[in-house]
Formats: sequence, structure tokens, C-alpha cells
Amino acid sequence: MGLRLWEKFRQGGAGFFPSGSRGRILLDRALMALIFIQKRGLKEFLIKLADRGYLPKQFITRSIIIFQMDMLSQETHIPLSLDAEEGIKGEFICPMDNLAELQVFTSTYRRRNADLLLFVYANSMNDKNKMHLRKVRVNGRKIKDNGYTSFAFKPIPSSGKKLISFELKSTGTPAAAVLYNPELHFNELKIQVNNRIGGSIKVKALAKLRDQSLYGLWIIKNEPSREEMPKLRQESLAWSYRPRISIITPVFNTDPKWLDLAIKSVINQTYDNWDLCIADGCSTRKGVKNILESYARKDGRIKVKFLSENKGIGGNSNEALSLATGDFVLFLDHDDELAFFALHELVKLLNQYPDTDLIYSDEDKITANGHRTSPTFKPDWSPDFFLSVNYIIHITAIRKMLMDKVGGFPSGYDGAQDYALFLKITEHTGKIRHIPRILYHWRTIRESSASFFEAKPYAYDAGRRSLLDAMSRRGIEVEDISMGPFKYSYRITYSLKGTPDIGIIIPTKDRIGLLRNCLESIFTKTTYPHYHIILVDNRSERPETLKYYELLKNNPRVKILNYAKPFNFSAINNYAAKHADSEYLLFLNNDIEVISKEWLATMLSFAQRRDVGAVGAKLCYPDDTIQHAGVILGIDGVAGHSHKRYSRKSLGYLGRIQLVQNVSAVTAACMMMRKDVFDEVRGFSEDFEIACGDVDLCLKIRQKGYLIVYNPYAELYHHESASRGFEDAPEKRDRFAREKMYMKEKWGDILTADPYYNPNLTLHKEDFSIRV
Repeated sequence: MGLRLWEKFRQGGAGFFPSGSRGRILLDRALMALIFIQKRGLKEFLIKLADRGYLPKQFITRSIIIFQMDMLSQETHIPLSLDAEEGIKGEFICPMDNLAELQVFTSTYRRRNADLLLFVYANSMNDKNKMHLRKVRVNGRKIKDNGYTSFAFKPIPSSGKKLISFELKSTGTPAAAVLYNPELHFNELKIQVNNRIGGSIKVKALAKLRDQSLYGLWIIKNEPSREEMPKLRQESLAWSYRPRISIITPVFNTDPKWLDLAIKSVINQTYDNWDLCIADGCSTRKGVKNILESYARKDGRIKVKFLSENKGIGGNSNEALSLATGDFVLFLDHDDELAFFALHELVKLLNQYPDTDLIYSDEDKITANGHRTSPTFKPDWSPDFFLSVNYIIHITAIRKMLMDKVGGFPSGYDGAQDYALFLKITEHTGKIRHIPRILYHWRTIRESSASFFEAKPYAYDAGRRSLLDAMSRRGIEVEDISMGPFKYSYRITYSLKGTPDIGIIIPTKDRIGLLRNCLESIFTKTTYPHYHIILVDNRSERPETLKYYELLKNNPRVKILNYAKPFNFSAINNYAAKHADSEYLLFLNNDIEVISKEWLATMLSFAQRRDVGAVGAKLCYPDDTIQHAGVILGIDGVAGHSHKRYSRKSLGYLGRIQLVQNVSAVTAACMMMRKDVFDEVRGFSEDFEIACGDVDLCLKIRQKGYLIVYNPYAELYHHESASRGFEDAPEKRDRFAREKMYMKEKWGDILTADPYYNPNLTLHKEDFSIRV
């Protein structure tokens, strides 16, 4: 209903409020708010307002899942009756305070069931002295059939890290049942049935929290507490591989307060095999030398080198590097902090993947008063994203032998010395891994680039020179490297190799207005001249269509094919590709309209790279909001479009709307690739008649080892679904559901582990919001 209302407004509202007017903007926002409320409820809307600062956070209470035992398959589960006498017992360690709800997966077979009673206790389920905490009664009509029945109660303020037990039983007959598996056993959840311990049920525990940002909730739910430090220390002592980590810190005139906190963040690490290598560039600020000398005397792992002059960030870092004796080196700025479990997570990963050469993590910012903000949840290694911005910056650890091989920090790149180093390192190894946890806190003080871009105005030029030098070392010809959409971001314009022909494949049926608009925009706005168009007509019926085709036959750029079978998007494109003799193919919808004149050339510049399998574009709705900026796997169970409905000019999360990057898939509404790649993966799978075929194709391409590139400099409008309508008819919905199910069967866990989308971000929306 909301989507139709929105479309009706877009078609009829322009007459009352011209596009861009204040009234139109306000009405747009009001309607989008109504649609949001309709889909997600008023409470979610109020939470969103609070997160954006429009409402005080203390008035918002959130429920978040803090404990979950949710088996993947129900096939091996059996209904277990919750009879009045026995019922079922369970116990688990509650991760945090304010436990306020248990959800139990239940099933019913009758129209009316007896009520269910849930008792919540402190201590073990069989402890005679266990303390009664809560009692909840759920009406029989509210018990879910093959769903989670909710038992909500007043929050238990001191439930964190405590053993919580529960009993669930029926008040009579007919009794509902829980789905029970007698064969599954989990240490996290103990179950007792008929006085015998064993088996498992599906349970979720939720806590209610007030006055917390989404990030604050994420921290509580995902990070270890200080009380867990002894446990982490014991865990690390048992590892078979315990490499030394040398922490490199160049110092110059640091505020002693921040320097002290930086050093303490190293001393407080739960992993103990480290050394801290500090080079002071002849600091003149009072207190700096005293702090360094004091810590060096107290802890033999802290090594300090006092220089006779300030050699700059790169030079000072190399002096600190000369003190390192570790297997890996890690970089810590003199005013930042490490999470106390940072080294623990690094070495934990190295025990899993001992051949890793470079490791980076997620990071956040920390204010002068210690408040943590602005979490940066990064993708796994994305080489094209890295060439657009140094997104891996903190925390980064590199194998010492590799550092020695490249000669440490290259000179002459102060302000971008880490970028210059990482570019060199990544030319020598592909063994790069990402830890999706916040391990580094970047201090936001005025002289720090975490706070103000202008703090280091020379850094942009140093970064650009480091990229130019990297392209030269790699033998890659570029036309230019220019500033990207924000400071310290870059755009590399690659040189074209020759003038290859591009076959633009456009499936179409009637709707000549759409097709004419598409073709005219290509003819009048495309600067790259070496292309031709392959129109694939699929059973057009209208006389004006045939008349328009007659006109097109006079255009030497246009070739018309007839596809007389029922509509199948994948089959139509495969058919056209067989009739194409071009080295490059571009699949294009007939409801596309060109915006940027360079679109074809810039897509070709990436498709020519041998490591690239497919290239996608930035597609916008006619109202200048994003329709497609790359595809995220796992959204809506299969895939969704990144940043949908963001402003066309918005940077998006980490600038990702406007930056070249690698993604798992792009839409075939505008997708370019070499024909040999298309043939290698045997084209589109024709089992996907309408939906998912492009995602499936991209996954096949990635399976062969190629990269998929999202290119925001190829901008086009997409009048989405204008030609075939929305998926709202029953038969269309059924077909769409079948194709989604087939994707899940075919690709399985790959759909829930997109390497270019951080697991700490939600799969319920396309806005890169935090998953809590």
C-alpha cells in the first residue's frame, strides 16, 4: 500500500508542489515517514528519530536480543507437550542486565490451548534455594503455532553475567508444545525434561535498555567486559602459536595526557607477548620525556629511542621500527588507544590462519572525555575500495619480514605514510584478513585528523603521489588521479586500451516511450563512440512499436533480434549474447536513461582489467535518489541494493555511494563484462526468469576468481519496473518467491556472508545501520 501511495504521489504531486520546492521536500519526508511507520511501526520510527538526535534518547526504551539458541533446521525437532505437571526447565548465563523477555519457539494443533506459565529464577534450575524472580502467564490464544511465543516481564536489573533458570508449563489441557530436539546439546543452554538433562529448544532472551545509542547497545552486546579480562588472559596462554607483536608509536610533542592513555592501553592488553617501540622526535613539550622514561623503567617491554631531531611521521616511525623484535608490527598513534582485547583478537586470528601477512580491524573514534562514537565497520579486503580511500588504516598489523622486505615506511609521504606503506605491502601479498571488531579508538582532538580534515592539509597530496607511484610500480597506465568526493579519497581514471567495440544488449517489449528515451539518451550523451545496440524484441504487439523499429533499421548502430518465446530475462540475454560479435557486452534495461556522458568509457576502463569480471553503475530513481549502488548479499534473505533511496549526491556509509569499490554483485539493469568472461561462466542461468539472475551470474563470476566493481562515475536513471510493473500480482509473487528459494538452495551460506558487507551491519535494511 505504501509503495503504491508513493508512486501515486510522484505522478500527481508535481502539479501542486514543484520538484525542489520546500513544500515538495516536506511532503516527500512526511510520506516517507508514513511508509516507514506502516512497515516497521511507530516505535521503530521514534527510535530512528532518537538516533538522529531529534528526540532525547532517555525517552526511548529498546529491546535487544542478548542470548539466542536458534537451530538452523526444524526437520529434526519434535513437538514436546508442555503438560501441567512436568513442563520443561532450562538455564543459561545471561549476558547483561535488564533481562526483560524470553521467547520460546512453540507449536499448537488446536484452536484453543490452555494458558502457559513461565517462571524465572536466579541460580540453577535444580537448586532448592533458587530465588524466584518473575512469573508470566500467556493466554492460550496468543501461543504461536510454529513461531516464537513472547513472555515479557519487568526488567531484572542485576541479571548480567548471572545464571538464570526458567520453567515453562501448561495450566491444563489441551497443552501447547515446544519444538524439541533430544539429540542436540549445547553448553550455553541446559534443558531438563522429565528429570533428565539433555536436548535443546529454540529460545531467545531480550533485554530492555534506556538512554543508549545503537552503538552503545552494540558495545554492550558484542564486546567483552573488563571482568572477562582474566578469562581472556588464560585463553591466550593456551594457544600453540604466541607470536610477539611489536607496537610502533612515533611521538612528537604529544599532550602528556593522551600519551599516557595510549601507553596504558598497551600495558592493559590481555595478550602479553608484545613490545612497545617508541621513537620520540626530539619533543620540546613539557612532561613527554618524563612519561616515556618512567614507563620504560617500569616495564622492560617498553623501548624508547630519543632522537636528536624530528624526522617526521615516516622517519620517526622507521626509528621506532628499528627497535622491533616481533613477528608482526602494529601501528599505534601517540594519542590514540587500543581496545584491551586488540592483541588477543589478532593472535586468535593468527592461530586460525597462521600464513596471514596483513591484518586490519574495525575502529571507532574516542572523544576527549572518553566517549566512543562513529564506529567504522569495514568490508573485507576490497582492493578497488582501498585505491579509492585508505579504509583499512586502523588497526593494522603486518608481518615483520614483509616490512623489512619493502624497507619500512617510504620517505616523502608524511600525512599519508601509512597509505604509501600499505600500497607497497599489498603488492607483495594477497594474504590479507579483516577482523570485524572494534580494536582501535581514534582520538578526536583538534590536532588529530580524526577530528578535522584540515589538521593535515598536506596529506591529500602525499596520498595522491603514493597512488601515482603505486600505479607506476604496477605498470598500470592512468590518465589521472584526482580528489574523490571528500578529502583523502581519490579517483583513479584508468587509460583505455585501444578502441574495442561494445555490444549494448537491450531486451524490450512495446513501451516505445521508454525505449525511445533510453536510446536517445545513449545516442546524445555517450562520448565513447565504439558501440552498437542489440535490441531483443520479445513479442511486441503494438503497431507503433513496429513503426519505430522500421525507423531504427536505418540506424547503423542498431541491430534488432526477435525472441518469440515467453519472457525469460536470463534466456533473452543469453540469446542476444550468442548473436553478439563484440569483445565487450553491456546488459541494459529499456527503462534506463543516461546521466553522465563518460558512463560507457569509465565502465570499459574497469572491464578491460583482467582481474575484473563485471562492472556495475550507479542507478538513480527519477527523483534523484539511489536505486542501485551495488548489491549486498543477505538483505531480505537473498540480496538487496546498497543505499536504496539515499540522495544521489549523498556520500553514504564510508562514502560508498560515491567511491569505486568491489561488491559481491551488481544489477543487470546496467552491467558490463568481457564476452570471454560471460562465456566462461556459461551466461545467465535460465532457471531465473525475472529475479536473482544477475546476482547468480555475479556469484558465478566471483567463483572463478574475478572481482565485481561498482563504478559510481557511470550514472544513469532507472525508471524501475516501469516496463513490467511491480511484483504485486499473485503469480509474480509466487515466481519471485520460487526464484529466491532456488537462490538459497544453490548458494546457501554464501548469501549470509557477504565479504564486502560487515557482519555488524543489519540485513533487515539497506542503510548500513548497526545490527544489535
